[in-house]
Amino acid sequence: MTTPQDPATRLHELVPHPAQLHPKPGTTFTLTPETEIHITTESARIPAELLAEVLRPSTGYRLPITTEPPPGPAAITLHPDPARKTGQEGYHLDITDSEVTIRAATTAGHFNAVATLRQLLPPEAEARTEQEVSWTIPGAGILDHPRYRHRGAMLDVARHFFTTDQVKRYLDQIAAFKINYFHLHLTDDQGWRLEIKSWPDLTRIGGSTEVGGRTGDLFYTQDEYTDLVTYAQTRGITLIPELDMPGHTNAARASYAELNRDGQKRPLYTGTEVGFSSLCIDEDVTYEFVEDVIREVAALTPGPYLHIGGDEALSTSDADYETFMSRVLPIVAKHGKRVIGWHEFIKTTEDSAAIPQFWNTTTSDATVAAAARRGSEVLMSPANRVYLDMKYDENTELGLDWAGHVEVRDAYDWNPGTHLAGVTEADVRGVEAPLWTETVRTSAEVEHLAFPRLAVAAELGWAPESAHDWDRFKRALGAQGPRWEVRGVRFHRSPQVPWQVRSDPARGGSS
Repeated sequence: MTTPQDPATRLHELVPHPAQLHPKPGTTFTLTPETEIHITTESARIPAELLAEVLRPSTGYRLPITTEPPPGPAAITLHPDPARKTGQEGYHLDITDSEVTIRAATTAGHFNAVATLRQLLPPEAEARTEQEVSWTIPGAGILDHPRYRHRGAMLDVARHFFTTDQVKRYLDQIAAFKINYFHLHLTDDQGWRLEIKSWPDLTRIGGSTEVGGRTGDLFYTQDEYTDLVTYAQTRGITLIPELDMPGHTNAARASYAELNRDGQKRPLYTGTEVGFSSLCIDEDVTYEFVEDVIREVAALTPGPYLHIGGDEALSTSDADYETFMSRVLPIVAKHGKRVIGWHEFIKTTEDSAAIPQFWNTTTSDATVAAAARRGSEVLMSPANRVYLDMKYDENTELGLDWAGHVEVRDAYDWNPGTHLAGVTEADVRGVEAPLWTETVRTSAEVEHLAFPRLAVAAELGWAPESAHDWDRFKRALGAQGPRWEVRGVRFHRSPQVPWQVRSDPARGGSS
């Protein structure tokens, strides 16, 4: 049996840091073979199932989910919070010697409480095989809610394709840090990754290759996409599809000749340059194509958002770009979705419902600031802070460096609420960490670039501004190392972080 860590230390190792934390010294709750997970509201069922799914393999316990009061006090109980004291995503977690009680007003709140509870258990709780440890949870009262309502991660599956199993693996990893939006970059010059039944050659041709030239059926059927949407929901995550346009469209133009002014299909592209492609702005077929695609994707996507890209349209004049967006943005609304786009697109609309995603390396952008003044929410993704594909340092083999090197402290030492001139705390919707995949081919490579920096982005999106302290945070981040080891996450062991070492490193996965 592994020598147990003092459970109370885990209270100070939570990532993201909770809004209010009140330890109960000398109090602990221990899971036993008789422990049950009791739900008193159906809104807690799926989060309870996730908790049981995580803990059954590692503990070997049944952990039945029941709606009947358990015969004894040794239970984890998920209650509603009808007064909504915890808000839309918050929760109250109370841990005593005899029970663990969670109260939340929504399913999202229960998911967030489950993420915290997982971190209060020993790291071995994340293992996929039975472990011999004491399943002790430190006593505490936690009243928690997020700083921002959007904590996102993006994965580019267009430059290099990732299977549904690989995407699910990443969803499992990000859910542990209260990430609630997953942005899937589905189309680009190098590949079209989602079946569109009204335009089948988008995947038959445009989904046949990727950066580097690998060929095959490198796309998701609509059933596979629906499976990903559903899987994300079982982790408390809303999927946001991105269809990048009018630039980044070579895969579509290689699939259909009519999308090109000269009536000739473009050759498939497997390089990494940007800015050379554009849809035809003045052709009606362009908008027939766009509407068909948006209609099908919107029907497959229960979440309220659709991302239309809009970045790096260097082959489209400003006038044509504005014309394109003036016709496309109403199509998104027509099909019941709220538009998100890379921040360039916001110059074409005064609709305050439109959400610009800021990705530049500057700390000022007059167009984004003007949109904020009109009431638009700004999603913060500055490339020199939270682009996960940036190299950590000059010795990092994977990734790019056009936005600079982004070590862990660089990813942490900024304030989303004051970063961009003219964009206040109240204007910020949240933080999203994109991972572009020009150099990334495998799950191990995704994990090397994403972790630990994805956890940093989650901290910035959730924890109160008052908790921002590098010396505190780096110790909490270091405590995630053993959990990632157990889970088999190939994280980067940044020298800036004091990584904890498992007392029995032979158990679990490797880094």
